[in-house]
Amino acid sequence: MPKVNPLILRWARETAGLSVEDAADKLGIGDARSVAGSDRLSMLEDGQVEPTRPQLIKMSTQYRRPLLTFYLAEPPVTAARGEDFRTLPDEYARRDAALVDTLLREVRARQEMVRSLLESEEEAESLDFVASYDIRRGAEGLATVISERLGFSLQSFRSGNGRGTSKGFAYLRERAEAAGIFVLLIGNLGSHHSALNVELFRGFALSDKVAPFVVINDQDCEQAWSFTLLHELAHIWLGQTGVSGGRPTSDIETFCNDVAGRILLPSAEIAGEVALRGARQDVVIARIGEIAELRQISHSMVAYKLYREGIIDQAMWSSVTAVFRQQWLNNKAAQRARARENEGGPSYYLVRRHRLGNRLLSLSKRMLADGALSPSKAAAILGVKPNNVFSLTDGVA
Repeated sequence: MPKVNPLILRWARETAGLSVEDAADKLGIGDARSVAGSDRLSMLEDGQVEPTRPQLIKMSTQYRRPLLTFYLAEPPVTAARGEDFRTLPDEYARRDAALVDTLLREVRARQEMVRSLLESEEEAESLDFVASYDIRRGAEGLATVISERLGFSLQSFRSGNGRGTSKGFAYLRERAEAAGIFVLLIGNLGSHHSALNVELFRGFALSDKVAPFVVINDQDCEQAWSFTLLHELAHIWLGQTGVSGGRPTSDIETFCNDVAGRILLPSAEIAGEVALRGARQDVVIARIGEIAELRQISHSMVAYKLYREGIIDQAMWSSVTAVFRQQWLNNKAAQRARARENEGGPSYYLVRRHRLGNRLLSLSKRMLADGALSPSKAAAILGVKPNNVFSLTDGVA
């Protein structure tokens, strides 16, 4: 067995966003012979001690790297995440950034496997809408183009009216998947301890002619998923791969937001809300709630649209957005508390199917049946253990 380059041990830990102390704890490297666990890990990273095979296996799991990575001669070049469209506060920790990088790395690997599968089975079709739009044609034009290509009906989207429902998103996702786009909901790296802050990562578009992917952070409220999906679709039509999050201060993020806003809430529908100009905050919040509930969209999206249309100013937009954010955090905390009190809930497979989407599940099931895909490769594509693959794909159309 070749020796391990200690530089790779440090690189793997740092790119996982872990301090020496946190990593030693996760790896089970405790104090021994008056030497602290963190110092013992540092000795491994300095090359003073050779790691054992069991230690490398633990590192592979905790650092989320293939075991073979630790036997490379040099640390690999960091995979490009595409363009970073985010505008983030300085206080976001390095660990949080590392979690996003890990997610994007895993999504890219899964997307490449899907593309390779389609090409090997001669099912790869070039999607003409990917990278087909020139931004100089404007947001209104792209909103029309996307709606027409998806066969999107605003009436059908809104037909599932009701607080807390996701029927509108389910309809939009079905239209996007029918067009050839894989839409996944991923908000953590396998456990609630690795949940990704929605301000850090809201969506990711992987613009590819054969297997375009959109990933939506499902830690966000359900009513925001549709807006994020359309925002990321705009990136795909522009031919841009990248991650979105934070405040939309860049021109491209504002453009993609405007595209999504025009589709879900046409300007004509709020042109008559002039009474909100100069109104008190409580009045603005109440009216935004009415508009949002009727149209199956998030309160924050309505506030943003009113701001972009010049009906409320930036100060009001910022203040009501902060209120909605706090309300959402409170509701999420209450939901977690109820979940702890109540046993049961949706089954593992039901939740997984919802997150993966029918297009990816159907492709995997069909390729498994044809023998073109092994259970282990299907597990890698679906992000589950091999022994869960057949139960997960059972019943998928």
